[in-house]
Amino acid sequence: MKYYLIAGEASGDLHASNLMKSLKNLDANADFRFFGGDLMQAQGGVPVKHYRELAYMGFIPVITHLPVIMKNMELCKKDIAEFRPDVVILVDYPGFNLKIAKYVHDHLRIPVHYYISPKVWAWKEYRVKSFKKYVDEMLCILPFEVDFFRKHNYRVHYVGNPTVDAIAGRDHQNETFAEFIEANRLESKPIIVLLAGSRKQEISGNLPMMLRAVKSFEGYQFLIAGAPGIESTFYDTFIENQPVKVLFGQTYRILAQSEAALVTSGTATLETALLNVPQIVCYRTPVPQLAYWGFKHVLHTPFISLVNLICGREVVKELFAVRFTETNIRQELHRLLNVQQYRNTMLQNYAEMRQILGDPGASDRAAFYVFQKITQKPEKK
Repeated sequence: MKYYLIAGEASGDLHASNLMKSLKNLDANADFRFFGGDLMQAQGGVPVKHYRELAYMGFIPVITHLPVIMKNMELCKKDIAEFRPDVVILVDYPGFNLKIAKYVHDHLRIPVHYYISPKVWAWKEYRVKSFKKYVDEMLCILPFEVDFFRKHNYRVHYVGNPTVDAIAGRDHQNETFAEFIEANRLESKPIIVLLAGSRKQEISGNLPMMLRAVKSFEGYQFLIAGAPGIESTFYDTFIENQPVKVLFGQTYRILAQSEAALVTSGTATLETALLNVPQIVCYRTPVPQLAYWGFKHVLHTPFISLVNLICGREVVKELFAVRFTETNIRQELHRLLNVQQYRNTMLQNYAEMRQILGDPGASDRAAFYVFQKITQKPEKK
């Protein structure tokens, strides 16, 4: 079978690559073509565009790069039409992918499957109508999404969460702290890790405040988990002469050995919780007062972090918009490191979250749904 996949950022590249691996286990003749990244390319097939050429975040960057975005979209449509896949699999990245879904549905009549639903439950709920119209199968990775779509009379599938798979299958699972610091030539001090985002705009907004907040914590060493596709020199701009080290390609290894983490919202908050690391969610927004008002009055969600959304209550502290201050971060980090009951409560809530998410196998279950749908014989009329 022929599969066309579109992932527009690093997390999508990871989850799409695992889906491709599972599809190959079901379909020995799987032929892939994709917009994605290095991890997808490692599974084989033909890369058309790297996600680095697609990932623009924020109103101004999107507007200034609009000609490039439109050019990539036309290339994608043309390429799908020429490849004529048996199915198009879209991975998150809704601004781009929903337009592709409409084109494929209206002009090519090729089945469209969406793996990792966009967060329409948070805002732009009106988009559900478009998903119902243009997407044949929606495969969700968050349990509460099923109830959300059900109220719109849209049948979806919960396949489990691929981050659970990624954590369960990670390398160096039995690595000790001593082995980790020796391998990376680090000091024998407890680690506080900073995960400032996957895009340059996020890193520029979050990292300076994070670095200022941790300065006063003596007796610890500070590591930055470098994001895929971001050059090391970009981080040097913010670090300057501070005793902070950047490590690339070792996010799970760093987290597994860390005492606490400062994390931007997104998949990283879930990864941190699954690795049982107490965390603070930190996120800078432009015009903080307006952003906080919008969160309270416009968004349809009580939280911004996946951990809190999955549990349905505040498990980790969310310091964003007007709450994203050096003082707030420092005070919360002090509690995580020094108030044992507070720390233990967070870890107990993490255990509940893991039960809600379920067992590993999301990629296999998603691949099964896709393969079953495109290979089953049409019903007789």
